[in-house]
Amino acid sequence: MFLIIILLVTLAISVYTDLKSRKIYNKVIYPALLMAVITHLILQGWDGILTSLGGFAVGLGLLIIPFFMGGIGAGDVKLLALVGACKGWVFAIYTGIYMAFFGALIALFLLAFGKGMFKKLVIFLNGIKNKQNWSNQFNRKTTYPYGVAIAAGAILALFLEGRVNLW
Repeated sequence: MFLIIILLVTLAISVYTDLKSRKIYNKVIYPALLMAVITHLILQGWDGILTSLGGFAVGLGLLIIPFFMGGIGAGDVKLLALVGACKGWVFAIYTGIYMAFFGALIALFLLAFGKGMFKKLVIFLNGIKNKQNWSNQFNRKTTYPYGVAIAAGAILALFLEGRVNLW
């Protein structure tokens, strides 16, 4: 139960800071990570550390390539790694699946209702009509609060834990 509390508090703080400043802070992630590993050690011994480190590795591995490609921030990678460290590698995979679903929903919402969407639609349609490369005309500096999708995926994984079996 303590690990779930650590996870939920960290997710709540991370969602808040991600929405407010588009950052997930190390001063939130690192203490939670340390508490998760120590809690696993106390509750399960060395097997608990292996569970925690295995979950950390899987969570990290799920987002490390998008990070190196510039599509996601380091805080998002560390947040998913923390999710894995708290609940293990299988939970990290479930969270990754649900996170992708919520991330797609958020992206569609931002595309449909985001600032300047009508202008982007006109540019897109004009580019198709004139057979131009329209993608260079969009602002690629727009940030996306992916910590929200990670938190939603983790909460859904917690809610469905034990009810769904993909293996």
